[in-house]
Amino acid sequence: MPELPEMENYKSLLNQKIAGRQITQVQINREKSINVNPELFRKTVLNQTLLNIDRRGKHLLFKLQNGQVLLLHLMLGGWMYYGTEADKPKRTIQVRLSFGNEHLYFIGLRLGYLHLFREVEAAEKLAHLGPEPLNATFSAEEFSKRVAAKHGRLKTTLIDQEFIAGIGNCYSAEICFHAGILPTKDIDAISEAERVQLFQSIKQVLPEAIKNGGYMDRPIFKGDFKTGGFYRVRKVYDREGESCQRCGFTIVMETISSRKTFYCPNCQK
Repeated sequence: MPELPEMENYKSLLNQKIAGRQITQVQINREKSINVNPELFRKTVLNQTLLNIDRRGKHLLFKLQNGQVLLLHLMLGGWMYYGTEADKPKRTIQVRLSFGNEHLYFIGLRLGYLHLFREVEAAEKLAHLGPEPLNATFSAEEFSKRVAAKHGRLKTTLIDQEFIAGIGNCYSAEICFHAGILPTKDIDAISEAERVQLFQSIKQVLPEAIKNGGYMDRPIFKGDFKTGGFYRVRKVYDREGESCQRCGFTIVMETISSRKTFYCPNCQK
């Protein structure tokens, strides 16, 4: 599932491609992927200029000139591709937005969605999310205060979207590894020094992942060589049975709250 770095990468690349352009055609192949009548969706979106694309947590917000917002959550299995009909993947397309001869394809939206809202409604839908971890206003003090109010395992806390927005399976593992702390550790047992280290790790791992295009390796357009680059430099995620790059011990996988969790049992304490 795409997490904060993946969605931030998509936001940046798509703003370069389609911000400021007019939506010339709307195609809906799966009505369950949207939240309103297809005809109303088309009427509201067609011929609108896409002002820009923003991100909140794991969501993208496509902001239209008429004040409407297309709220995207890819969920598990969802992805996007931008290009011509000749370039498009041979996959089922749920929704297509056209920009002249080029199109933005929404693929795999079986669990994900592209919903149409007024801007205030979109804000309400996302109001439950926790702070953005890379915002300058998100401080170590706020992080520590939030940790102090939580219980259970560290992994479960980090992926709680009401605790912090945007961190999921992959980056919770990478953050815990960077901090040298076991994701299985009870959060009540985490010291103040460990809280500081976790905060610093969040601030280092996520920007590094964004810089490398996230871990999901599906290019978003022809010639996109950035997307998915983090998968090649990840330290523990999806590396069960491989050697730890820090100490040489074997990376293990454990299931926590029905989520696969990867860590080094030797150098994470």
